Amino acid sequence: MAIHIARRQFTVDDYHRMREAGILTEDDRVELIDGEVRRMSPVVPLHAAIVKRLNTLLMPHMGTLMLISVQDPIQLNDVSEPEPDIAILRYDASYYAQHHPTPEAVLFVIEVADTSLDYDRDEKLPRYAEAGIREAWIVDVEAEIVVQYTQAIGRQYLTRREYRRGDSITSVAAPGITLQVTHIFG
Repeated sequence: MAIHIARRQFTVDDYHRMREAGILTEDDRVELIDGEVRRMSPVVPLHAAIVKRLNTLLMPHMGTLMLISVQDPIQLNDVSEPEPDIAILRYDASYYAQHHPTPEAVLFVIEVADTSLDYDRDEKLPRYAEAGIREAWIVDVEAEIVVQYTQAIGRQYLTRREYRRGDSITSVAAPGITLQVTHIFG
């Protein structure tokens, strides 16, 4: 006799109630993906340094039209609320105080991948594309490359470009943003 294991898919509202009830705390490194509460990789010093470096490099480009969101949730749909390392958002005077940004507010996301490369590329990237986020970058720490994904169709991005030290990368969704790859890796 086969045992049937029932799985419960959580909604974003369920997930928020778990935080409010103290079931999940701010110290829990988790995110909601397709109704599953998933544990995120620990942040090692090099990963944290690259996120800080990106934040510093991006800040001068923000002006009054965009905001930088660092390791904060974005709500892709009713069952997914990932926390990209960086999200460049359309400016909102309230700074999204009433709700987390939705795909319409997200210009592009950046994932810094050291131990999380497969997860970021194979799990999160298709969900960003499916949600209609126009552009995503994966900073591959080990290979020291930045991969830019654009032209979201369904669960994939049609265009994939790699940038290495010495190259500059310009955002498609926010064309005023150009970064030197060498500066990202320090």
